[in-house]
Amino acid sequence: MPRNPSTGVYSKPAGTTPSVGQVIDPVPWNALTTDLGNEITNSLPRDGSAPMVAPLKAAGGAVSAPGLGFASTPQTGLYLKGGGLLGFTQNGVDVAFDKASVYAAKSGDYTALASDDSAIHRFTAAATLTLSAAATLGANWHYAVIADGGDVTIDPNGLETIDGAATLVIKNGYSVEIICSGAAFFTNKLFARIQNKADSSAVGDFVVGLTLSNNGGSPNTHIDFAAGSARTGSSFVSSAASLTKRVTGTFAAGTGAGGLDVGAVAANATYFAYALRKDADLSFDIVLSTSATIGGVTTTLLTGYSIVKCIGVVLTDASSLIRQFVMYPRDEYTFVTPVKDVISGAISTTSALSALTVPNGARVKAKLRFQYTSTATTAAALFSDPSQGSLAASIGNDGGNVGSVQVAGNYAIGSADIWTNTNKQIRQVAGAAGTIWMWTDGFYFPCGRAT
Repeated sequence: MPRNPSTGVYSKPAGTTPSVGQVIDPVPWNALTTDLGNEITNSLPRDGSAPMVAPLKAAGGAVSAPGLGFASTPQTGLYLKGGGLLGFTQNGVDVAFDKASVYAAKSGDYTALASDDSAIHRFTAAATLTLSAAATLGANWHYAVIADGGDVTIDPNGLETIDGAATLVIKNGYSVEIICSGAAFFTNKLFARIQNKADSSAVGDFVVGLTLSNNGGSPNTHIDFAAGSARTGSSFVSSAASLTKRVTGTFAAGTGAGGLDVGAVAANATYFAYALRKDADLSFDIVLSTSATIGGVTTTLLTGYSIVKCIGVVLTDASSLIRQFVMYPRDEYTFVTPVKDVISGAISTTSALSALTVPNGARVKAKLRFQYTSTATTAAALFSDPSQGSLAASIGNDGGNVGSVQVAGNYAIGSADIWTNTNKQIRQVAGAAGTIWMWTDGFYFPCGRAT
């Protein structure tokens, strides 16, 4: 073939350049016409009537002068970028196209590489995703993470950050897209928006689930909290799993860890249980405090947490052990062993306060049983809410809730649910001086549970 296959240059066969008066040799001239016919046949028709039968090779070109362009707009077309990459240009301006997304499932820890650009990885278990250095991954590198089996902790390289933080935890069931600037990492803020949405659109004050019970293995020191959720105003937290806290240690994150906000467990103390939400990943935890208000909780150990709501209460006995109890719907507590709060106590016609074994620092409705005796034959006793002030017992006054003694020295019994003051006290008074016994079966401590 006279055409050089590498350069495409056509050279005539030898002996095909005639001179005046020369007799033409038919052999080289026949070869020339045959070559010309072949080359015309191998040429690409401008009218598109026939296709190429081998790869079309274009000049490399540049963004301002593409190797394959258009007659009317020569600066629009295809060109060869560095590194053998194909470039697209429109009016001399490079046009970027994203890579095709590649899906993969990951069951454990993983390090994201430059080759994962535009990848979508679904983590089927709790894992740590380590990001290669931002400079290595380069600007515009992006990567999607789906947490579908456990929380995924995203950990940038060295001191590099993601959304300005050292790490980012994607809770199970959520996803996020990561973008590299070449120096740091950012997300599309989807996870943050979901978190904010849960707060900003939420109203109300309630507890669902999160019921308390003595731990089966360590009932005197550990409290179990069932799965559930809590909300106060716009602050919300939930947990799909149960959690255990102990009163024999100060707060540390996670089940089985210490729960006290400060100090050591005390005797005959009241510990209010508060639901916590970790600001970084919305995870649930609990702190125990002797404070009856959120404002009084010691927060030294709670950095990075928000206190959402009080969800229950735990009492200790004289030996600093948790009093065993059963919790029923609507925030009702019943002691496994009733507490005998008054034994042969004096009662008279003068109203007085009597202390009970119930939470301190908050008003609760105590579940009480009474026994009363007097030398008088028609006397009754009255037990009441201190907020009612000093009452007087007997039918001619404010009545009674422990039946009249019909025989001198005999006993009358009764029961009532009575609200206490914040010092664990109720009021007592009788129609005649006598002696009382009082049992506390439990109490109602309202936290907002409907069931």
